[in-house]
Amino acid sequence: QVQLVESGGGLVQFGGSLRLSCVVSASTLNHYGIAWFRQAPGKEREGVACISGSGASTAFAGSVKGRFAISRDTAKITVYLQMNRLNVDDQGVYYCAAEYLGGCRRHLPETDFGSWGQGIQVTVSS
Repeated sequence: QVQLVESGGGLVQFGGSLRLSCVVSASTLNHYGIAWFRQAPGKEREGVACISGSGASTAFAGSVKGRFAISRDTAKITVYLQMNRLNVDDQGVYYCAAEYLGGCRRHLPETDFGSWGQGIQVTVSS
């Protein structure tokens, strides 16, 4: 397992943008499938986006497709989640997750990932 540290959350206005970062305690991002999940109060945790170990494949939840982007900087061992046109349905605690030799499956199953960050709060003001 690896350690994951999220940053970049906070309060943003409706329609605004935020970029979340996830630093991975590994020597390389290669072979690590990385995903972002989120959990709103009273709701189950849901997958938001993922990127495969090669970086070649990505997947997004339907609710964020076209607004969110996932990318990575292999030199910084960091994965980013760029969130645009935020609305109140996007707020919650965002978690970064990783799995060695994990992929990036379209339906973003939580059980695919064994290492998790502590989470970071994203709040959208209306």
